[in-house]
Amino acid sequence: MSRARTARRIAAGAAYGGGGIGLVGAAAVGLVLAEVQFAKRTVGTGLGEPPRADGLYGSEFGGPEQSPGPLRLGMLGDSTAAGLGVRRARQTPAALLASGLAAIAERPVELRNVALSGAMSDDLDRQVGLLLDRDAPPPDVCVIMIGANDVTRRMPPTQSVRLLTSAVRRLRLAGSEVVVGTCPDLGTIEPVYQPLRWLARRVSRQLAAAQTIGVVALGARTVSMGDLLGPEFAANPREMFGPDSYHPSAEGYATAAMAVLPTLCAALALWPESDRLDVSRDEDMLPVAKAASAAAGQAGTEVTAARGPWVLLKHRRRRRVPGEDPAPAAPDAASAT
Repeated sequence: MSRARTARRIAAGAAYGGGGIGLVGAAAVGLVLAEVQFAKRTVGTGLGEPPRADGLYGSEFGGPEQSPGPLRLGMLGDSTAAGLGVRRARQTPAALLASGLAAIAERPVELRNVALSGAMSDDLDRQVGLLLDRDAPPPDVCVIMIGANDVTRRMPPTQSVRLLTSAVRRLRLAGSEVVVGTCPDLGTIEPVYQPLRWLARRVSRQLAAAQTIGVVALGARTVSMGDLLGPEFAANPREMFGPDSYHPSAEGYATAAMAVLPTLCAALALWPESDRLDVSRDEDMLPVAKAASAAAGQAGTEVTAARGPWVLLKHRRRRRVPGEDPAPAAPDAASAT
């Protein structure tokens, strides 16, 4: 069965209450069991809590009291969204995105990160509640990075997509733009050997495609994480891996932020000609399932709604977030206000 067809079935099951559609049947069970044993042997090194990066970024563009006030950015998801594995708040992906967004918008950005290490999609309801259950206005834009733990802990894919779409729907109804970083390609994690590597890649890409189909229908945009860090990790493992040899390092998080930042800016209409197709870069307007399948196999690819069942497949130019080094200057948790 093709990835596009499988993704359509998963997304349909999520929308209509189904829960019995598996990804690769019994093979997925073997994948999970092998992954768990792998994690026990090689990860689990006790990284502690990720640094808190909440606060105001880009204060040089004006204080919170100045009109129109700062842009509000919310970050949700799992350990990758939280920035597990780095020491400084400014090295987390949320801080990198807030700094980059502030520089491009020339406007302060107020960041609130509610992501939780180890979270699965069933924690998104709580995280959305933290962002919306306040007197303050809802975020202007939210970034969600989720899915890897759903795969490794055997959450049914239909349930995973249903929980994600529910969270996106709540945020959209509150008036927030939403960007989803889809499930990363777990086949890129070292050391994972065949046939586990093939199974991990197949399962995670199927879930990523189904996530895209589900959330694009709600007006969200997706960015494929795919094997974004795979080539860089293979070439420079000491630089791209964190101390647990599983989560990204500061350089790895900067690479991920570079992939998400253009879509984040496009969601706020800050990216020039953001939704014009560039045929020289193989961008196209496609049926959603076909676009979702293609995006899952090519990291850094954006999918956004166009008209009817058609969507835009965009290959955003990857640019380093503003600054001279991989982790641009931003306030640490202690200095953020």
